[in-house]
Formats: sequence, C-alpha cells, structure tokens
Amino acid sequence: MASGSVSRLAALPRTEILIYWILSFGSHFYSFYQLHRFSKEHKAGLERDLQLEPGLLPGLRRDPADFEWSFWTEWSRKSLLWSLTGHALLSISTGLFIPKLRVPVLLVYGLLAAGGVLGLKGVCVLLLHLGLSFTVAQLRRPALCWACSLLSLSTLHIPSLLKIQRAWYDTEEEYYLLLFSVAVCGLRIISFSLEHCWRPLEAVGVVQLFWLLSYSFYHPLFYNGPIITFKDYTQQMRRSAGETFSVDGVLRYLVLRTGRIVLWWLTAEYMIHAMYMHAIQANESYLESLPPWALGGLALALVQFFYVKYLVLFGLPSMLATLDRLSPPALPRCVSTMHSFTGMWRHFDEGLYRWLIRYIYVPLGGSRYGPAYKALATGLAFGFVCLWHGGHDYLQYWALMNWAGVLVETALKALFATSVVESFIERTLSAAMKRRGLALLSGGSTAMLILSNLLFLGGTHVGRLFWKRVFVQGWSTIAPPMLAFLYCFAQPACRLSGRTQPNSPGLKWSQTPYSDAGPLQRADRGLPGPAQLQHIQPQHSCQS
Repeated sequence: MASGSVSRLAALPRTEILIYWILSFGSHFYSFYQLHRFSKEHKAGLERDLQLEPGLLPGLRRDPADFEWSFWTEWSRKSLLWSLTGHALLSISTGLFIPKLRVPVLLVYGLLAAGGVLGLKGVCVLLLHLGLSFTVAQLRRPALCWACSLLSLSTLHIPSLLKIQRAWYDTEEEYYLLLFSVAVCGLRIISFSLEHCWRPLEAVGVVQLFWLLSYSFYHPLFYNGPIITFKDYTQQMRRSAGETFSVDGVLRYLVLRTGRIVLWWLTAEYMIHAMYMHAIQANESYLESLPPWALGGLALALVQFFYVKYLVLFGLPSMLATLDRLSPPALPRCVSTMHSFTGMWRHFDEGLYRWLIRYIYVPLGGSRYGPAYKALATGLAFGFVCLWHGGHDYLQYWALMNWAGVLVETALKALFATSVVESFIERTLSAAMKRRGLALLSGGSTAMLILSNLLFLGGTHVGRLFWKRVFVQGWSTIAPPMLAFLYCFAQPACRLSGRTQPNSPGLKWSQTPYSDAGPLQRADRGLPGPAQLQHIQPQHSCQS
C-alpha cells in the first residue's frame, strides 16, 4: 500500500527500527548468498545447458541470458558509446562557440548517427512514420492522430513487413535495433501530434517539422529513452539556445556522473558473474530444485538487476541530455524502497509515467468523473503499455495484475479515508500501531508486486512456478516468513520512499515542473507510470 506523507509517520523505538534494518539487510544478503551457492554448485550444468560465456576476468563465467543487457552492452561496445561521446563533444563545442546553432547541428548529427547504425532504409522507415503523422497532425484531430499513431505501431506486428525489414540487415541485433527505434519513436510521434492538437507551435510548417525531427532524432534518447514530452523538449531547448556554460563545471559533472555510471555497470556485471539468475530462471528444473532461501534470492536478484540495469541504460543518456540543458526524468528509484504498485509505476520510469498521465489518463477523464472513469482510464493506460511492449500473453497477465493492484490500493486508500473508518482507527490504534499496520499491508502488496515483476521479467512459467512454490505448496512454510521479511522491508522503505533523488547532481540548468497544456487543466497523479521497453521479440525467450 502506498503510504501517506512521510512527515506523518510515527517514530518507532530505535531498537525496533534497528531490528528491521538488520533483518532487511540480512535477509537480502543471505538469500543472495544462497543463490550464489546454488549457482556455483550447478555451474557445470548451467554451462552445458545454457552456454555461460567467458567472464571479464580469467576463470570467471558470465551469464548472458538477459537479452536486453547483452544486447545493449554489445551495441555500446560496437558503436553507441562512440557516437554518444561524439554527441557530447559536439554539444560542448557548439555550446561554447555557436550556441544559437546547437539544435540544428545536433539534429544533423542525430540523423547521421541513426543512419550509420540503422542504414538508409531504416532511417527512411522512421521518416515515413514521422511524415505521415506530421501530415495527420495538421488536421488537429486527436482521434485521428491516435489512429495514425496506433497504425504506425501496429507495423511492429505485421509478419510480412517484419520479414522484409529483417532482410535488410546481416544480424538479428541490427534488426531489433530498428524495432526498438520505431517503438520509442512511436511515443514521440503521439506526444508531438497531441501537443500540436492542443497548442501548436507558433511557427510555420517547416519550423514545426524541424522541431519534430530534432525531437525524434535527438541522439542520447533516440534508442531507449528515457521519455521526454515534445512540449518539455522544445521549451527547454529554445530557452537554452543562447546560453553558455562553464567548462570546469561541465567537466566536474562529467567525471562524477561517469564514475557513478561505471559503478552501476560494475554492479550489474558482478551480479551476472556471481549469481546466474537469468540462466536459472530459464530452466524449470532448476527453479523446482531451488532451496527456499535461494528461491527468494532469485526473485530479489532479478528485480534488483532490472533496477541496476536501468540506472546504466538511463543514466548515460540522462547525463548527456543534462549537458544539453534538458531536465530528464529522475532515474529509477531502488525497488527495495518501493512497496506498492502505485509507487513502483510512479517512480521507476518517471518519464513514461508522465507520458501516460498526459496523453492517456487525463484526456480520458482520470479521477475527475468518479471511480468508474478512473478505473477505465487506468485500464486503457495499462492496455497501451501491454500493446507497446509486444502484447504477448505474459504481458497481458502482467498488465491485468498491475491494474488490479493499483485499483485495490486506490480502493483501500479511499476506504481508510472515509470518516467512519478513519475515526475508528484514530480511536483504537496509536500512531506507532498505524505505522505497523501500514507496513503489514505493504508487505502483502510487495509480495504481489514481486510476483508481477517476475511475470514481466521471466514469463508465465516463472510467475506460475513462484506462485505454486510459495503460496500453494509453501503456504505454511515459505509464505509466512517471506511476508514477515517483507514487513521488515516496508518499515525502512516508509522513510526512504519519501526522499527525493537528485536527478543531475552538480549541474542543473532548470527544473520544468510537469504541467498540462491545451484542454488539460491539471496533472492528474492517479496513475503511476510503467517500466521502460524491454523487448519486442515475436517469441518469448530468456531475457528481461
């Protein structure tokens, strides 16, 4: 359950809080240790069945089964790190010498960088999507814009068209990069089209097209996000067109932020060297034979790796966007400090959360027209997320589970806010007991949240097996201690979840608060936003 204001939480005895911290950290480390032991004991079988790769150091083996991490690591080594470095150097140079031409120069660089990786045909596909959407947007009819955008995204599910595009490339990885680019570009197309319907730029069509291309081909955010709305991008880029900056400040920021990204990358690599969690979750026989503590360690390791992975995947683009005077969304918050569906969706991918709120949830009514409209708007937002990720069966279960989780949390929050229930709680429970009760409810919510994440990361077979082992076979032996430890997690998390994370420490140009434009009167905060694109593969495989 989502907690209320952190300032209203009662203070608990220091000894009790210390016990919660010890049990939280102790259970994390002990479960990771048990998973590490299991991985080493079955290393030969995993290497034989799932082909572990040579590690970064001699004698070590590396788990390559996480498709997304392996994909982006390989592409970074091949070209992306070099092209991103080129973008940074070009941005700093133009900012120093020709700041008014920085946006056109970065647009040309973004087009060339995309062409160098996707090829001329791949860039033409994107330009075709953009040109069609730009033309339809001139009619200023949101329904038509949505229809056009959904039609563009549906091309990711037409086998004959995908077969043609696959023939353009020598490797599967190049083909997947085109799919990822089209999917992320689809969100930008919707953002531009709806913003143009509500409040068009005060400029002629050529200038509007220029800003659409600049927004769509902005290199740091081109392939994987995080997502920035068209309104925020144009406002921040225009405002910074004539600004200059201190070279010393930029270099200091680059060194500090790069150091953090390298540390996150090393943490992720250590996890896939020490705990072969993705290889294990791909084999049901290993999942069946995992000891209870190692099973818990596997669940925690999968979600923690997902978090650290996106610190890297979003961290580097966000750093470069900050150099360009943009205010990118905050980086994901640690999953161990989030104990509700609402908190997870709101704080893991803030950019996509804002996108969903602005373009789906609020236009459909949000919470302004009662619970029924709120449930419908929330459900359609989750439905879009499911479709955008590929629409596979396990994604449908995941979306339904998250929708139900958000609705239950919202309903319970409304129930506790009623005068009768609130008065009863105030009379019968002390402030400390209310905090303990909140943590108890949060423990149950966290258990379901972890299960939904396992569905997303591992597929239906992983979610089904965890449900069977923990809540069916282990209802009296595994589930009670697990819920007890999740209760301990929730107590420190009640404090940690209220702390804000500085998005770009040491270098801030501006902070643009989220606000609505056109017919939207306010930012409705009722729906949290989803995790970023994982994969758009036609079949499920051993990846996150």
